Parts: sequence; C-alpha cells; structure tokens
Amino acid sequence: MVDIILYVLLLALAILLIAETLPGISIDGYGTAIIVAIVYGVINVTLGNVFKLLSIPIILLTLGLFLFVINSFMLYLTDVIVDDFEIDTYGTTLVAAVLITLSDVVISWIV
Repeated sequence: MVDIILYVLLLALAILLIAETLPGISIDGYGTAIIVAIVYGVINVTLGNVFKLLSIPIILLTLGLFLFVINSFMLYLTDVIVDDFEIDTYGTTLVAAVLITLSDVVISWIV
C-alpha cells in the first residue's frame, strides 16, 4: 500500500515538472497533479490495456511506435476528465505522453 502511494506521489511530481517545463500544458498545483496521476493510472490500466490488446497488429507493424499514440490518447482523456489540467495541442500531448511514459518506467524501477 505504501508503494502505491509513493508511486502516485512521484508520478504526480513528474507530471507537475513536465507541465512546468513544456509550453502548452497548464496545471493548477500539486493537488491537481495527484488527481491527474490517479486518473491517468486508472485510464491506463483499464482502457489502455484494452486498446493495446486490440491494436497488437498495428503495434507490431510500427515496431511499437503506435504505443505513443495510445498513451497520448490516454493523456487526452485525462485532460478531458480533469478540469484544472489543460493541454493545448496534440503535439504537446504526444510529447507529454512520451515524457510521462519514460517517467513512469523510471518510477516503476525505483518503487
């Protein structure tokens, strides 16, 4: 249980840093970043796995690059659901999704 809480807090910190670094992303504060981390995690675990399963042929044809499109769609859904989290363009969403995915991998190694 402590691992999950630590994971969410570190992912929220990574999301907040990414939002502060990239132009076109606005987030109100760390509380909103925690909500974004939770919503993104739930969407990624539920819909993300379904989308990844259904798009295995496309993922194989693109050598895994289609996973970035799936992750950016998850981030777009998070943007739609959370009011205080806004992303301006699809390009920004794609870059942010790549950075959040890399942060997620690093955090998973740590925790």
